[in-house]
Amino acid sequence: MSATARKSAPLPDDIMAMKGGTPIVSLTAYTTPMAAAMDAHCDFVLVGDSVGMVLHGLPSTLGVTMEMMILHGQAVARGLSTAMMVVDMPFGSYEESPEQAFRNAARIMAETGAAAVKLEGGVHMAETTAFLAARGIPVMAHIGLTPQSINTLGGYKVQGRDAAAEQVMRDASAVSDAGAFAVVLEKVPAALADRITETVATPTIGIGASAGCDGQILVVDDMLGLFTAFKPKFVKRYATLGDDIDKAIASYADEVRSRAFPAPEHIFAEKAPSK
Repeated sequence: MSATARKSAPLPDDIMAMKGGTPIVSLTAYTTPMAAAMDAHCDFVLVGDSVGMVLHGLPSTLGVTMEMMILHGQAVARGLSTAMMVVDMPFGSYEESPEQAFRNAARIMAETGAAAVKLEGGVHMAETTAFLAARGIPVMAHIGLTPQSINTLGGYKVQGRDAAAEQVMRDASAVSDAGAFAVVLEKVPAALADRITETVATPTIGIGASAGCDGQILVVDDMLGLFTAFKPKFVKRYATLGDDIDKAIASYADEVRSRAFPAPEHIFAEKAPSK
């Protein structure tokens, strides 16, 4: 579905205007049916590079490509009519230079109909954020734990404790000043997240941060209990669909092997001969 066909969806400026008001609701989505299910409930939907781990079985987000993000962005767009869509820029698609970031962000927006892109990084990505924003590409920033940098961060650790808090604070101020319309705070101490939320003009979107953030986001497969390889502390499971799916498939397998399925109501009889 094109951006034109989704006129009722909010724009980045609308998300920016929600700062300090009713909390912003967001989830990740990677497929059309899941996007359609959350469309009426979310202010924006993120096509996250977590798709690499959740749907493609990759060990991290580092192997996700532009082609994967565009394919899943197009699928999600078909399921949305009222929520804004943001698409993650994958590892290696924006770090080299602002010009590289612009080319790839412009391609993502043109080929998916996304209203904005998200990229990871604070102070060192402020120049790129400003470059994109000045050229008509709204940017959602992502600081704290940045999964594309796990090899330099030493794993999926909480970021911003003790003396490291000031660096995260500088990151938040830098991307806000550079023109990001929102900033994701991942896995940072609650007190620091509250301080950032109170200090910067940009709305904060928490994931493992604080209830005081301007909004929240979770990976949908985590909160539905579909992705069960591991469960971060910050995830609340609102359903256990993975267990339900396992039971359903086991029942199907049992019925096939016992020839209970297909039953008469599931098969087609010969058509009665005409008289």
